[in-house]
Parts: sequence; C-alpha cells; structure tokens
Amino acid sequence: MRILGIDPGLRVTGFGLLSKDGQRLAYLTSGCIRTDDKADLPARLKTILEGLQQVIADGEPEHIAVEQVFVNVNPQSTLRLGQARGAAICAAVIAGLAVYEYTALQVKQAVVGNGHARKEQVQEMVKRLLRLPAAPSPDAADALACAICHAHGGLGLGGFSTAGLRLREGRLG
Repeated sequence: MRILGIDPGLRVTGFGLLSKDGQRLAYLTSGCIRTDDKADLPARLKTILEGLQQVIADGEPEHIAVEQVFVNVNPQSTLRLGQARGAAICAAVIAGLAVYEYTALQVKQAVVGNGHARKEQVQEMVKRLLRLPAAPSPDAADALACAICHAHGGLGLGGFSTAGLRLREGRLG
C-alpha cells in the first residue's frame, strides 16, 4: 500500500510518500510545495492543488493522510490554513482517493510517543523510522509523520468507530 501524507500550509505544503508492506515501511519521496507570498489567495490555492495533483499522479498513492487544522490565535490564519487544507483534500478527491484526517496530537503520539513533541523530535523520529540519511525538512517530516500515523493503523477522525458505544446528546456516552 502507498500512503501520501500531507501537511497543509498556505505558504508551504509538505508531502511525504511511503509504502507499507506488512509491518515494513519504506520511504519513497517527500518535499514541499511553495506558494508565492505575493500572489493572491486563489493563485496560491491553485499552486497547492496542481502541485499535489502532480505528486498524486507521479506517486500513485492509495490512501491520503492529511493533518487537521489546529485553531490558531489569529482567526484569519486559521481560515487561510483551512483553505489550503481544502485544496489538498480536493486534489485527493479529484483523484478518487480515500482521505483520512489526523490531529497533530494523534500524529505526534503515533510517531514520537508524545502528543506534545517538538518539531525537531518529529523530524528525528521520522528519520529513524524510515532509515533516512538525514532529517527531512520540518514540513516534509510532518507530512511523512502523518503517513506513518496512518500506516500504523490509524483510521483518522473520519474512521472513528462508534460500535458498541451509545451516542447521547451529541457525545459518546
């Protein structure tokens, strides 16, 4: 199985592709899609969409794992990040691929064992888990970490099973 992890960002969107064969993970590629800071929002979203469409066409993933938006102190930044994430999800949906979503806490817990790990710790663990000669850039490392989280059996928030649980007042009870 090939898994593409995506760490969406309006300025830099990280991506990381790995394969999973049984319990073995193998690094295939990673990188970043950078947008022009001077371009307007629609042009930047187009860059993200087209860049990820090319990554998907070249890498032929079967699953897409995307990091969820965290609520920022600045609501405008949160909205823009959400739009970048939407462009990433659209690239996957256009290709007919399943999308799985993970919080930063889930990703860090799966890769580092600590949901509040620093970026440097995530980079180092991604390097070790995938046996890379050097640590990937922070954005690519976050994307690879998202793919690793999915490979380790995550179903994402959309795959949360409610079997055996009762829903009560909009919450699991």
